[in-house]
Amino acid sequence: MKVLIIGSGGREHALGWKLDQSPQVDELFFAPGNAGTSFLGTNVLINAMEIDQLVEFAKSEAIDLTVVGPEDPLCAGIVERFEEEGLKIFGPNLECSQFESSKDFTKKFLQRHEIPTAAYNTYTDYDSAVKGLGEVSYPIVIKADGLALGKGVVIVSDYDHGVQTLDEMMNQAQFGEAGATVVIEEFLDGPELSLLCIVSHNRVIPLDLARDYKKAYDGDQGLNTGGVGCFSPVPIPDDVEQSINEINKMIEQGLIEDGFDFTGILFVGFIIQDGKPYVLEFNVRFGDPETEVLMPRLESDLFDILNKAIDDTLIDEDLIWSNDKAVGVILTSIGYPAEYEQGHAIKLPVANPVGTILFHNGTAFDGDNLVNAGGRVLTAVGLGKTQEEARLLAYQLVGRIESDNLTYRTDIAK
Repeated sequence: MKVLIIGSGGREHALGWKLDQSPQVDELFFAPGNAGTSFLGTNVLINAMEIDQLVEFAKSEAIDLTVVGPEDPLCAGIVERFEEEGLKIFGPNLECSQFESSKDFTKKFLQRHEIPTAAYNTYTDYDSAVKGLGEVSYPIVIKADGLALGKGVVIVSDYDHGVQTLDEMMNQAQFGEAGATVVIEEFLDGPELSLLCIVSHNRVIPLDLARDYKKAYDGDQGLNTGGVGCFSPVPIPDDVEQSINEINKMIEQGLIEDGFDFTGILFVGFIIQDGKPYVLEFNVRFGDPETEVLMPRLESDLFDILNKAIDDTLIDEDLIWSNDKAVGVILTSIGYPAEYEQGHAIKLPVANPVGTILFHNGTAFDGDNLVNAGGRVLTAVGLGKTQEEARLLAYQLVGRIESDNLTYRTDIAK
């Protein structure tokens, strides 16, 4: 079987790494991939948003399954284009992709089905939004409604900070069209959890829990990023687990009642406040960095799982998890998520320490030299019987990577 993976990050490398273990998979292609994926399969010089070219490639190569990594092509209707050509593809359709392309769309769904979430208001013009700032208690959260690479969320401490944030989003177009509409919602405080679910024609089948780290620096300081570390599983009290299971059922029922036909990944971001889980957000694709710590713990055949989800034959028992703990530490270019330089040489260890895996997020080759080619560059994953063992192994691998332009947080999973 031939598989095409669309995307170029650590998520796509981890998916390819897992799919490569399937006895059913003969060839892997990545479009466009990165330096790391080139060791697993063939990188194809087609961008993730060049949908027509991707369709033609899948047809010419007789691709048996396409897996979409990033959100942009999903929100641009890639699933419909592939299915029109009789090509098998894993990901939600354009209608269901609105759960990521519009935070307002998601909040309305959650409110309509009485799923616990923060109180909110949506604004499409600046003056109304500023007026709304005078009607709330602080702190609050201001979110760009559209796609903003995981960075369009700002915790606002007071009215003046809110006016500045709205001006940057709505007037200065800090996040482009994504910030033309904003969601202002109450601030919830507590630990955050990531729950990726495989959805098969509206049936919600959760993967294991993970927890990522969004802030750039130790102690959760600095700017929001796309995620600079992660660990899985996440121990939670039984009553919280039961509440999350109930919310999953409510989501499933909501999808059915609203007449969706959702097949793909539904990423549910939870926050636990006062022992009660609330839904912070939905995404419609594999999370990054969550995928890098989930795939090494998944004992089932991923190719089999994705096909069963599409074919409506997937059951909960198809997902089997290792008891190992996984910790992922992301090495980033200095300056990320603001301005950073690319093209700096990276020297990797000849052999990774036992119990570790290295995924590439933003790498390329400059001649024979490996260089950084993105803000998030490498993910060092440690696997151990305890979280601390996994953490030590991850940092052991980090310590063997040499570059003058990479940095990382030292407190992941601590």
